[in-house]
Amino acid sequence: MQYIKQIMLLVILTISWKCQAEEVKEIWLDELGESSYYIQDWGLPRINKAVTMTPLTVKGIVYERGIGTHAISRMLFDIEKKAKTLSGLAGADDNTPFACNLQFKILGDRKELWRSGIMRKGDPAKPFNIDLSGIDKVLLLVEECGDGMMYDRADWLNVKFTTLGDVQPIPVWPKPIAKEKYILTPQSPDAPQINNPLTYGARPGNPFLMPIMVSGKRPMTYKAKGLPKGLKLNRKTGLITGSTNTNGNFKVRLQATNEKGTDEKEITLKIGSEIMLTPPMGWNSWNCWRFAADDQKVRDAARIMHEKLQAYGWTYVNIDDGWEADERTPEGELLANEKFPDFKTLTDYIHSLGLKFGIYSSPGWTTCGKHIGSYQHELTDAKTWEKWGVDYLKYDYCGYAAIEKDSEEKTIQEPFIVMRNALDQIKRDIVYCVGYGAPNVWNWGAEAGGNLWRTTRDINDQWNIVMAIGCFQDVCAHVSAPGKYNDPDMLVVGKLGPGWGAKSHDSDLTADEQYAHISLWSILSAPLLLGCDMTAIDDFTLGLLTNPEVIAVNQDPLVAPATKLTVPNGQIWYKKLYDGSYALGFFQMDPYFILWDQDKAVNIQQQKYNFNFALNQLGIQGKVKIRDLWRQKDLGIFSGSYETSIPYHGVSLIKITPIK
Repeated sequence: MQYIKQIMLLVILTISWKCQAEEVKEIWLDELGESSYYIQDWGLPRINKAVTMTPLTVKGIVYERGIGTHAISRMLFDIEKKAKTLSGLAGADDNTPFACNLQFKILGDRKELWRSGIMRKGDPAKPFNIDLSGIDKVLLLVEECGDGMMYDRADWLNVKFTTLGDVQPIPVWPKPIAKEKYILTPQSPDAPQINNPLTYGARPGNPFLMPIMVSGKRPMTYKAKGLPKGLKLNRKTGLITGSTNTNGNFKVRLQATNEKGTDEKEITLKIGSEIMLTPPMGWNSWNCWRFAADDQKVRDAARIMHEKLQAYGWTYVNIDDGWEADERTPEGELLANEKFPDFKTLTDYIHSLGLKFGIYSSPGWTTCGKHIGSYQHELTDAKTWEKWGVDYLKYDYCGYAAIEKDSEEKTIQEPFIVMRNALDQIKRDIVYCVGYGAPNVWNWGAEAGGNLWRTTRDINDQWNIVMAIGCFQDVCAHVSAPGKYNDPDMLVVGKLGPGWGAKSHDSDLTADEQYAHISLWSILSAPLLLGCDMTAIDDFTLGLLTNPEVIAVNQDPLVAPATKLTVPNGQIWYKKLYDGSYALGFFQMDPYFILWDQDKAVNIQQQKYNFNFALNQLGIQGKVKIRDLWRQKDLGIFSGSYETSIPYHGVSLIKITPIK
């Protein structure tokens, strides 16, 4: 009996010691710091601040503790089945000009534990108190809700764990495995291949410039039959210049000849009110040079574009913010600063190469970079740009909010319409980019006179950002049409920085991700604007940018809206082409992927992912011919369905042609 009492006493002491050793403690979310494992699709998570570095504020109430984030936001924690509860509040931050839709979710071991429902700016914060018993990993997620992720500023407030153990942030996504770049685009033949878009628009009476864009061995001679009166071809350079007052659609047969042969292509030249009938292709100085762009850097970019890219359709050389002098002339005209001694000489050089020149401004007193804007000088500036020979205007909204604080769509449209009216009063074809990047711009960008409009915030070379921007372009795809383009921002391929405040570096996107990036932008009929150091383009990047069959998808004259299908292993995007065929891309991408099983971080990057597409989804019942566009290779005749497998974050871009 005494022995039993001793055993019982020992058990009681053991339990007592264990309870003391595993005392329940509180761990606050903000005490875990700004983990590099947190991933969100705009900005950075902020401790005890909103994502905009303002106080955490929801429906007028200021909170001292929490994390400010932005959709899509993912924070994954290892709680080792020792946590008891998770409690706090969640709400849309007040410091945003737009009431966008977002939703908070909390998941435990893949299962949903709590959701806020759709929330908007002005809604009160919603409380939660969740039992975490037996759960190994917990995810704090902020979703977009059907209108894209722009301005989805979200706050986790007064969030704390009660636990017997520790709470550790862990990777949401696997660390990328280093893989060698690979080139899919076949070498261009020495024989001529004309790559001009099938349609080209210009206004009557304005200066005209169009090169015959042709790859192949130089020297070449050129011909063009069917040009309207007033236009002429330089047979040695292939440049078509002049001015015509004749409205109408003209079938023009282009021809290029070298020692290896001759190529011909018929295009439709449309002289009328519409320009930019296929998406612009070119380069912008911002991502690489930011405020350090100067005359020589722009000339270098133009020279490289002329030598290596122009033959495939690349045309525009655009400078971004930072070219402006501090003051206007006494007559109110814009001046360039010391980095650009003579814009007219610069544009003459660019035009001599058959390329076009773009410039930047804003509708406020100042630009995004606090330089002189165009407010109350719109017509004066348009006339200055006409004199300089400008062909493209990126017009960012920055600065105007200080003049007009109302964020109603009608108010926001007004300054863009003012500039549109100014551009219509000069005799020059200037492509007009409504650089707004806010919700619903696609509903009024064309009404404001834009040829293209920024549908998103700024891009960078992180896969989650590229994917978040690309994946949600379906919300605005329906407005795509010739001369009217959704702009999901620049291409992040090649050598980037230091424009983003970082050292010059190769794009952080993997090779597979870069192929996916170019493929999706092509299906979207998006502007293709580079942001890289043009003097440092390597063979891999050239392969991305000089595939005529991929570029033809982007430049297809139908400009049909793209359609998105979400499938188990990613997304399928497709659009109809002018000849009745379809461009279709299989993309291994999921904006809501979470690495629940940390042991599979390597394996998931090494495996292939299967896709199956039923051809009747395109309304096709019979046989089709399928071609791999990156490899420029016929894959065969198919009926019923098509199956393929692609790498992690990769793509298969095909053309489906019904057999009649």
